[in-house]
Amino acid sequence: MKIIEQKTAREIEYLRRAAQISAKVLSLLKEKLQPEIATIELDILARKLIKEFGGRPAFLGYRGYPAAICVSVNEELVHGIPRKDKILRAGDIVTIDLGIELNGFYGDVADTFALGPATEEKEKLINTAHQAMAAAVKESLAGRRIGDISAAIQQVIERNGFQAVREYIGHGIGRNLHEDPAVPNFGTGGTGVKLEEGMVLAIEPMVNAGTWRTRVLADGWTVVTADGQLCAHCEQMVAITRTGPEILTELNE
Repeated sequence: MKIIEQKTAREIEYLRRAAQISAKVLSLLKEKLQPEIATIELDILARKLIKEFGGRPAFLGYRGYPAAICVSVNEELVHGIPRKDKILRAGDIVTIDLGIELNGFYGDVADTFALGPATEEKEKLINTAHQAMAAAVKESLAGRRIGDISAAIQQVIERNGFQAVREYIGHGIGRNLHEDPAVPNFGTGGTGVKLEEGMVLAIEPMVNAGTWRTRVLADGWTVVTADGQLCAHCEQMVAITRTGPEILTELNE
């Protein structure tokens, strides 16, 4: 039986702090994105920043993952391992995904960025992921269901001519990095777990230009589109509150 935690106001405050640090680190990493930088340099900086903010890299060592962040480029969807020989180039689209643990609570955030001038397709991919997130947040209301969030994501993605990834999904978050309920990027409205005040979700629209199918590279981690076409991914933490959805990872600056 799935156990879905409804967080107290105090617990949500702890999650808000972790989420804000995650978002701040992502913002600072974005500023360092430039052609000819090795992705390992972003990981080194992320470790330094997370430590300075008083947190711990949540991904490092998680199920054996060897880095503090995931850096996925172009056809890489998620879990790209930072490397010395992975050099970013002008025109790439780059997804950074990072998590932190702070005082026993987790923050998790991701976004895709264009490195220099982007083609119309790349811009549309990234914008579609953001539009899908906005649609998902609107459905994140007490009384609605997970299927309403999933359907909203899928509808936006397919309306823009792309495919919603089905093999990787969003999730609950709290004292654990991944908790119930699962939050797929496809589904049927009015179905699934009922949303209740106190739930905190990590919603993750994932958009593929071609097929929704993916495969894992030989490193055992990096997930790429099955047909080698481009993809985009964003992630925000959303709390279900009495007054509506609150994006915990939206920077309050």
